[in-house]
Amino acid sequence: MGDFGKLLEEQIPRLRRYARALTRNAPIADDLVQDCLTRAVAKQHLWQPGTDLRAWLFTILHNQHVNYVRSSSKKGVSAEVEQFASALPIEPNAIPSLELRDLRVALAKLPIEQREAILLVGLEGMDYEGTARVLNVPIGTVRSRLSRGRAELRKLMGFAEQPERLLAAHSPENGRKGLRRAA
Repeated sequence: MGDFGKLLEEQIPRLRRYARALTRNAPIADDLVQDCLTRAVAKQHLWQPGTDLRAWLFTILHNQHVNYVRSSSKKGVSAEVEQFASALPIEPNAIPSLELRDLRVALAKLPIEQREAILLVGLEGMDYEGTARVLNVPIGTVRSRLSRGRAELRKLMGFAEQPERLLAAHSPENGRKGLRRAA
């Protein structure tokens, strides 16, 4: 395995971060990463040196996640800790934790296609082309999912502009027909 093993090892933190963001469950995410790495080692002959190993691994992880979601939907419903978070004790200096929780909850409400695109581009820093390869969709679809997902996240997080400000931005008195934001 040699060099391939070292290259795989370098990608583990990224794989774990993406898996945890996708599943919102650390033990399931760790299992997903382990399954991904096992599959990558078994199929290493299919990887072409010189190509993007991270994209190849993320594609495997993505497909493993899709398979997991399909099989778990047949098994039943599970409850996430976030559903009961309001009943749990909160430390006095919890504002950053609450903001992160709100972001996790908002991400969980997005359709999986939008969430995957946002996580790959926003969290993992992948470019649109790499994201398109991982998700096996055209670049335009990635852009569309990102745009719709970001807009929905802003709305869910309470950062959406007020309707009055949007109307003012598009009024004729405001000059360039909506290109400037209302003050």
